[in-house]
Amino acid sequence: MATPSSKATQEFVPIKEVRDGIVILKDGGMRGILMTSSLNFALKGPDEQNAIIMQFQNMLNSLNFSIQIFMQSRRLDIRPYIALLEHRQKEQVEDLLKVQTKEYIEFIKSFTESTSIMTKTFFIVVPYSAALLQGTNKKSLTDSFLQKKSTKAEKTQTASDNFEENKSQLEQRLSVVEEGLVRCGIRVVQLGTEEIVELYYKIFNPGDVEKPIPVTN
Repeated sequence: MATPSSKATQEFVPIKEVRDGIVILKDGGMRGILMTSSLNFALKGPDEQNAIIMQFQNMLNSLNFSIQIFMQSRRLDIRPYIALLEHRQKEQVEDLLKVQTKEYIEFIKSFTESTSIMTKTFFIVVPYSAALLQGTNKKSLTDSFLQKKSTKAEKTQTASDNFEENKSQLEQRLSVVEEGLVRCGIRVVQLGTEEIVELYYKIFNPGDVEKPIPVTN
């Protein structure tokens, strides 16, 4: 059962649901999220640096909508790798290899504990909000009566149609941003529903530690 404090916390989260890889906000707005690779800009030559800057500038100038660039920096979770090594250690037949694997595991543990190793992930959030139609004519009594008689199935179908139409518009925007970034030499992938849920969970729960990835035979 949700406590009053948890309900109050949920009120600050603007997300209504995540559907088909699309974030639906409580105000009806939609968001698509692209995860991008990074570029080692310092290793590029002057001409190549200028070309990348100009291409990125052209991409931004071609947009008629705003985007949000978000970078997530988190401490590297080394536990899945440690779990994999421990599994390999158990599979070793020779005693020498077992000892060497164990020493390597201890080295990795001590190194990561003494050194803060961070991973950086880059995201681009693309928004879309359907234009609100503002009618000037007042509804007649007949219109109001007919509207009340609309079935639940018809309302559901209308909402579904609106979602698909708005999703199509948002995907067009995502494609424009993706094409522009690819021209800059950046790899781009759109996040699905599970990836988006995981991303927002990490954002709203920064203190939670991920469990190690289970190792299968």
